[in-house]
Amino acid sequence: MLEAVIDGIPLPVLIVSQNRHITTANQGAVEMFGRDISGSNAISLLRQGPTVAAIEGALDEGRAGSARFLLSGVSGESPYLCKANPLPDRSAVVSFEDQSRLEGSELMRRDFVANISHELRTPLTSLMGFIETLRGPARGDVDAHDRFLGIMEQEAQRMNRMVSDLLSLSRVEVDERVWPRDEVDVSAVLRSTIATLEGKLSDSGIAIDAENLTECFPVRGDRDQLTQLFLNLIENAIKYGGGDKTIHVGVKKVQRDQALRQAAIQVDIRDQGVGIDPIHIPRLTERFYRVDDHRSRDLGGTGLGLAIVKHIVNRHRGRIKITSEQGVGSCFSVILPAVG
Repeated sequence: MLEAVIDGIPLPVLIVSQNRHITTANQGAVEMFGRDISGSNAISLLRQGPTVAAIEGALDEGRAGSARFLLSGVSGESPYLCKANPLPDRSAVVSFEDQSRLEGSELMRRDFVANISHELRTPLTSLMGFIETLRGPARGDVDAHDRFLGIMEQEAQRMNRMVSDLLSLSRVEVDERVWPRDEVDVSAVLRSTIATLEGKLSDSGIAIDAENLTECFPVRGDRDQLTQLFLNLIENAIKYGGGDKTIHVGVKKVQRDQALRQAAIQVDIRDQGVGIDPIHIPRLTERFYRVDDHRSRDLGGTGLGLAIVKHIVNRHRGRIKITSEQGVGSCFSVILPAVG
C-alpha cells in the first residue's frame, strides 16, 4: 500500500529503514539516480553530511529535517532540497525537490540587481563629480560650466533611457504569457515606425530600402509592442550600421515556417555595418549584454533593447533569427504567425 502511495508522488521519494537501507524508491527516485536504488545503503549513496544528518535525525530522534543535496551528473551538479520525515515504524520518508529553477531565478535576480547598480552608478558618479567641480575649482568659469552642463545633460538622459527601458521590459514580461488577439497589419506598423525615425535617418545620412511595405500582412498582435519592437531594431541598425549607408526593411509571407509549423510573416531588417562575431550572436538578447560595451554606451545604448525585442516576440508566439557577416552587415529577422 505504501509503495503505491509514494509511486503516485511526483517528487523522488525514498523509504529508509532503521538500519539505513532503502526499502522503497519510487519512479521519480529511479529517474533521479538513474537506476533502482532499492536495497542500497542510504548513507553510502547520499554521503553528503547535512543530508545524512537530516536522515539520521529522523530515524534516531523522530525529528523532521531538511538539507541541500547536490546530485552530480554529466551536465554538472543539480541542487535539491532533501526533506526527511519520521514514520511510525521508526523508518523515514525522504523526498527530493529540484531547486534548479528557483536557484536559477535567484541568480538571475542577483545579476540583474548587480547590472542595474553598475549601469546607474557610472552616470551618477560622473554627475556628482561635475557638481563638486562646478561648486569648487570651476566656480565662475563660464566655459567650464557650459561644457560640464552639456556632459551632465547627456548622463541624465542616459539614466532616463535606462529607467524607460527597465519599465518597458517589466511591462513586456508581465504581458508575455497573454497572446494578443487584435489583428494588426505589420506593413502599417513598419511604415509608421520609419516615419517616426525620419529625423534620425536624415541626421545619420542613412536611407531606407523598403520592400513590400505597401502590401497587407496581418498578424495577431499588440500594435504598440510591435511598434516598439521594430523601433528598437531599426534604431540599432541606425546606430551600428554606419553613416551614409542603407538599411533594408522587407516583409514577406512564408507559406510554412518549420519552427512555427504554420504560415508566417517574416520581417527582415538588414544593415551594412561591420557585422557581429558569431560568438556573440547567441547572447545578443540577454539583458545588458553588449558586443562593444564602450561603443554601445557612447551611442546611448542601455543593453536592454534586444531583451525587450525577445520578450515581445515571445509574447506574439514568434521567433527571432540573427545572421551576420563581418564586414558586410547584420540581419535581424522577426517571424510571426500569420493570420489566415
